[in-house]
Amino acid sequence: MTRRVEVEPGVQLAVHEVGEGAPLLLIPGLGTDHHAFVWNISSLARHWRCLVLDQRGIGLSDSSPGPYTMELLADDAGRVVAELAPEGAFVFGVSMGGMVAQHLALRHPEAVAGLTLGCTGPGGRLAVRADPADTRLLLGGDAREPGLAYRVACQVLYERRWREQHPDVIEDAVHWRATHPVRAGVFAAHWEAIRHHDTGLRLGQISAPTLVLHGTADVVMPPGNGSLLHERIPGSVLAWLPGRGHMFFQEDPAATLRELEAHFRPAAARLR
Repeated sequence: MTRRVEVEPGVQLAVHEVGEGAPLLLIPGLGTDHHAFVWNISSLARHWRCLVLDQRGIGLSDSSPGPYTMELLADDAGRVVAELAPEGAFVFGVSMGGMVAQHLALRHPEAVAGLTLGCTGPGGRLAVRADPADTRLLLGGDAREPGLAYRVACQVLYERRWREQHPDVIEDAVHWRATHPVRAGVFAAHWEAIRHHDTGLRLGQISAPTLVLHGTADVVMPPGNGSLLHERIPGSVLAWLPGRGHMFFQEDPAATLRELEAHFRPAAARLR
């Protein structure tokens, strides 16, 4: 079921709801909508009421004139939780979605019962930067057609051997992007929000129980970023996924589920 939440006059966000139990807000990364979790959602929905967010301008959600900021996107997520899970929700954000999740936990702590930050980092001066050549591939190189640009990005999004062994996943992702292109201007607006993301000096203010998940073979968001989050968020837990890339949650859905279930289990009863 797709729910719509108005975050400001004339701007509604699509939230794809499936499953029962404690609410789990899923926030995908740059340029991706709910389809990012297509390989995870059936197993996640057996444990939680999953609320998969299409961020502003992405998928079935409305866009608005830029610029976009992490604060704006975090307030969007906070409004979604307030409307659909007023007692609070568990939050799992990946990549750019993990950046939004950090700002959500800082700006709306009452909304976040538990936090998992996947393949993301603090940004700013603390950030461990990717190789510029890998970032260029992430952004599609010279490709202009959406499907081809995403095929280029897949070279760095997935661990090389895994990518070669799972061409069906790659083809599915490329087909989805080709048939569901990001609106003109929105990708650039989200990229600008990423460029200005910086929570480094405020991570100590995050009060939600936090799990940091990171693939050891991630070249898009080098693993040192996961270590930094763990070092600076009080009481956080760091779990490595050996040999997994930036899309670790697609590469290893079972391990991802185990980590999420173990982390969120202690507080699940309170949110049912």
